Amino acid sequence: MPVSDGVDSKTFPELLRHASIMDQFRISYPRGPLEKPPAVDADPGRFRNTALFMKMYGDCQKGEVAPRLASLPWLSKTWGRSIRITSVNGVDKQLRAVSAEIEALPGNIKRAAYPIAGTYNCRAVADTGQPSPHGYGIAIDLNTAFSDYWYWRRHDGSIIYRNRMPEQIVAIFEKHGFIWGGKWYHFDTMHFEYRPELLWADQ
Repeated sequence: MPVSDGVDSKTFPELLRHASIMDQFRISYPRGPLEKPPAVDADPGRFRNTALFMKMYGDCQKGEVAPRLASLPWLSKTWGRSIRITSVNGVDKQLRAVSAEIEALPGNIKRAAYPIAGTYNCRAVADTGQPSPHGYGIAIDLNTAFSDYWYWRRHDGSIIYRNRMPEQIVAIFEKHGFIWGGKWYHFDTMHFEYRPELLWADQ
């Protein structure tokens, strides 16, 4: 696949809707605790090349993703309900490891990780209309009671960052290749998606 489309002067909305493979790496993902809220339009991971993701994980609208989904228990001792996530690239295995490590956290911390708000869902992203990473089976949304999402609030001006997701949970997800939507200017603190290429690009 071509890694670049030769267009270097895209606006932020154009990058969200028409990202090349190389565009996905325009903003470095800041691994580890955030020192300050993300800068305006700093959304590392929100630029996704649709053709690449569909080639890798399938097109959910054509029924290509569902046959590759694996079922696994989430926090088996604490919550224990089954969730579905893709088996492509071993994403299900990484999420099993995430679940086991979160299970070992103190109760007041792991409470933010259940009940979950969803995993596989063949839908579009609310503000862009582009395929959601949930439609590829690579994303999980945690407990909405501990979450903040820029799109739930007035968004006709500057965005005021908010977060209540414990750092310990974020660190576990990042250890296993998942990025966190709480590191976006357009924050989505319940959201984690499997994007190891962004976590390890600068390593």
